[in-house]
Amino acid sequence: MSAPESWKTAYRELLDTIIRMGYPEEFGKAIAKNLGSEKTMRRMTAYLYAAKPRTAEEIADEMLAIMSNRERWIAKKEAETANARYNEFLNYGFGEGDEDD
Repeated sequence: MSAPESWKTAYRELLDTIIRMGYPEEFGKAIAKNLGSEKTMRRMTAYLYAAKPRTAEEIADEMLAIMSNRERWIAKKEAETANARYNEFLNYGFGEGDEDD
């Protein structure tokens, strides 16, 4: 199974941007691998264009910040889903055997 074209495009754009900034390809690959998703890679590419970081450390720090933000978003969505299911249970019970026998 191959990655969708949009993911490949985001990966290539991030890698090319990092290389154009003068960093090794391996550094760009490590950044992209850690970010993982298309959205986070696009966010990193936008950061590189806007902030024009001067060191590899600044790039790595932003990568960690983006990853942390994504993890918080995932945790929030998981909590919202669990809360919705719990509220459904409170409102409707198990859905079977609610009648008195």
